[in-house]
Amino acid sequence: MQHSVYAFDAYGTLFDVHAAVRRYSDVLGPEAQQFSQIWRNKQLEYSWVHSLMGSYQNFWDLTELALDAAFHHCPSIDKSHRNALLEAYWHLDCYPEVPMVLKALKESGCRLVILSNGSPEMLSAACKAAEIEDLFDEVFSVDLIGRYKPDPQVYDMVTTHFRVYPNAVSFQSSNRWDIAGASNFGFRTVWLNRFQYPEEYHDYPASAVLADLTGLTSL
Repeated sequence: MQHSVYAFDAYGTLFDVHAAVRRYSDVLGPEAQQFSQIWRNKQLEYSWVHSLMGSYQNFWDLTELALDAAFHHCPSIDKSHRNALLEAYWHLDCYPEVPMVLKALKESGCRLVILSNGSPEMLSAACKAAEIEDLFDEVFSVDLIGRYKPDPQVYDMVTTHFRVYPNAVSFQSSNRWDIAGASNFGFRTVWLNRFQYPEEYHDYPASAVLADLTGLTSL
């Protein structure tokens, strides 16, 4: 079944969140991989906590706070690289199959959107760097409502904009918690399990599981 709208999470799904640290791994030292994971984990943690408290801060501010936390947890990483890492985060690499899959879906007549926690400025910069900005009909940032995923109001931005029921939307994310939220909302969900993580949300199963986006066009 082809869906009329394909919505994509951005960070971890289209863009490699660890690309910024990887660019500087030689100078960051042996803790670089752990440092990058902490940065990502704190970025998500802060988004959930601020959302639950009703104290919204945009994703870029939280990204900076999360980086500072990562420096604290990994004292061997030289803080002089802070500005370079933040600059690199504006231009994350997209995964290699992304442009091809997006173009195929676009050519088939589907409407493509990004639905992301990222700020509008972050998403614009990332799409431009990856040269995929012209493939999307809309880019939805949670800045519009001041709530982070997996709040149902975030997913509702897509259905409200296109005036469709949730089951008309195929939602793709590499974040299993995001898939749980979208499944709860009623989207057809595709979990991109790029790193073969174990299943954790049995009560909110994904409609399909793929290793990357390559198989999406045949679902």
